[in-house]
Amino acid sequence: MVEDAELAAYVTSLGNRLAASSERPGLPWSFKVVDDPIVNAFALPGGFIYVSRGILANFESEAELAGVLGHEIGHVTARHSASQMSRQQLQQIGLGVGMIFSETVRDYGQLAMAGLQLMNLRYSRGDESESDALGLRYIGRAQYDPEAMIGVFEMLASVSGSGVGRVPEWQLTHPYPENREAAMRQMIAEQGLAPGGRVARNEYLDQIDGLVYGANPREGYFKGTRFVHPELALDLTFPAGWTTINQRTLVAAVAPQEAAVLMMEIVTDASTPEAELREFLAQQGITGGQVRQDGSGQIARARAIFDATTESGVISGEVAYIRYGTNLYRMLGYASQASWRSFASLVAAAITTFQPLTDRAILAVQPWTIDIVTLPGATSLQTYVSRNPSPIPIEELARINRVTPSEVLSAGTRIKRVVGTALP
Repeated sequence: MVEDAELAAYVTSLGNRLAASSERPGLPWSFKVVDDPIVNAFALPGGFIYVSRGILANFESEAELAGVLGHEIGHVTARHSASQMSRQQLQQIGLGVGMIFSETVRDYGQLAMAGLQLMNLRYSRGDESESDALGLRYIGRAQYDPEAMIGVFEMLASVSGSGVGRVPEWQLTHPYPENREAAMRQMIAEQGLAPGGRVARNEYLDQIDGLVYGANPREGYFKGTRFVHPELALDLTFPAGWTTINQRTLVAAVAPQEAAVLMMEIVTDASTPEAELREFLAQQGITGGQVRQDGSGQIARARAIFDATTESGVISGEVAYIRYGTNLYRMLGYASQASWRSFASLVAAAITTFQPLTDRAILAVQPWTIDIVTLPGATSLQTYVSRNPSPIPIEELARINRVTPSEVLSAGTRIKRVVGTALP
């Protein structure tokens, strides 16, 4: 979650105010801001509503935030999420092989699949239309401008069509944002709702001033297949040509044709590398090779090759437990037994590359943030950026400000700019 107590309190207060006017005011409603750059919002059964910091960066006013919170509250009050969960099967994920034989990896995998299931809830046309109508009802009761719902759909259509952000499932299900916008306009007209009501643009911009924008490099990022993590001060290189994945709980790479996987994660409540390795190899169905310890300096590493019998056949791999600083890391690489020989040296070499991060520029890297500024005179965004360079393309900056690059903005207009430097 985003560590901003004032922003969290703001979203919670607004959400609770909307939920209090819903058909289920007695639920233990919870509203959270997820520390994720993706444009997203979703609801879980029981009154748990989440919005990402990525979507907050794209809103222009409190009224628009209210519209999305109202939409998600509508999914809960209409019990859409619970209905979808009852029909949906667990999905498979690319890293699933590791769950079969490692208790810890399997526990993570089950959690990840459950989370993926909830995050990927797809609603029907009827569900979406109903939630849109409920959202309009709730913001109306809170005296917000109904036109804010139009602004939300315009933004979603812009994001989904620009390629600069990923639109979540609840936005991509039919009808598409532009069609939902048309339907919303019709609802507003049929109900005789006049423009006007609370917008609170300045109040909203004050809340997101300083919000992290885009991926946070402090949480690790890839330079090609080299992974660096400034916060943990670690440096690791995956095999060339593999597809890399960086998630909060693990970092991984997948070989072409998904023929092999190499992942790394932090092991909690761990003892020594050798003790953890021997416990891993002692699991039923696993045959381990010789335990080797080859760390040096700040790195203590215990590693071994293994074979594991699964329902899908025998897989082979190498596992290593690495003590560095106050953390213990597990690196696990594997492939089918028949193809393991082709990947064994690549996995072994990658495990060996785990080392302390010493590049001072990378260690000091900071995330980009949103800075709310007031234009001192009439100007276009294009002219403003020429004098105040931005780390993001001007098209993206124009999109989050809902203007065109050449549009002349009047003096006193408050805009979002993104500040920060390129990654080293």
